Amino acid sequence: MVLIEWRKEFETGISDIDHEHQELVDIINRLHAHVESGTDPGRTKAFLGEVFARIAAHFALEESIMRKYAYDEYEAHKAEHEKLLDEIRDIMDGAAAEYSNSLTSVVRDWFVNHFKSKDARLHKKLGV
Repeated sequence: MVLIEWRKEFETGISDIDHEHQELVDIINRLHAHVESGTDPGRTKAFLGEVFARIAAHFALEESIMRKYAYDEYEAHKAEHEKLLDEIRDIMDGAAAEYSNSLTSVVRDWFVNHFKSKDARLHKKLGV
């Protein structure tokens, strides 16, 4: 079972951004499968670190685009990015047994809600 099912409504119409978002969904789903399989907690923490790095890099790209176009909701959008990264750091600092529940409630819900609202608005507004 996948954690996040890619849906047409997630698409921005910008092929590079859509591709990157699909890659993030894929790595999050692979992490979820890894956690569900009950593998070594050390490997799980390392995998979560990779997910964190990929998400942080994507956020940096989005934020540079927002600054370039003087996006009117830059501060609020960036704050949501920082909140998710803080929550992932907290999960990484927790016990391995907490990963599955935390991952489900934090990453999936955040990604779906943020992407459908904030990212969709950003890409529509900028027409990038």
